[in-house]
Amino acid sequence: MGERAAAGGGKWVDVAPERLGRWIENFARRHGPYRETGLTLIAEDGASATWQSPPGAGDVATVAELIETAQRPRKLGLLLARKGAVAVGIADGPELITSKVDTHYVQGRTAAGGWSQQRFARRRDNQAKAAASDGAGIVGRILLPSVRDLAALVTGGDHAAVEAILAAPQLAPVAAARAERFLDVPEPRHAVLVSAIAGARAVSVLVKEP
Repeated sequence: MGERAAAGGGKWVDVAPERLGRWIENFARRHGPYRETGLTLIAEDGASATWQSPPGAGDVATVAELIETAQRPRKLGLLLARKGAVAVGIADGPELITSKVDTHYVQGRTAAGGWSQQRFARRRDNQAKAAASDGAGIVGRILLPSVRDLAALVTGGDHAAVEAILAAPQLAPVAAARAERFLDVPEPRHAVLVSAIAGARAVSVLVKEP
């Protein structure tokens, strides 16, 4: 699904739950027989693959448990936000079952100086606050009623925009379900929300070559 460099060496690879078995077969084909140490596979050529449990899957002790748990149906809440754009939804497995996307104008930064710059900054701050308030309202309508059914909340987009929305006191139960995973997504739209489900469900594995 995707790869990114890992701090300290190696790379992170995101694997769809349905492809876990095939991915491990390919790992063995490339690197030879392997042994398991917890959630780490160590191949005979020295390559290793260390798995992380995906959002909402809970703690697992073995790779077999990880595969079974990751493939088990579960509901995930999604909150994507950038500037004045917000997309909120609930995914049941790979399917988006409810959603709401909204945009709220937030003025870009200006290069003007003096009073003009201050006036634009105040206006932009007010617009950002209004966008966060509207976003919190959408989260309240879409996610709050179902928060007890959610295995986790996965967020993405812009950290500041997401934090501003989840800072609303009434959303404390939703914020408490938030997973560590943060998705790098463009400006939220319905298509972006749908594609984000794969990233939210994916199992991340740290691969280190010999």
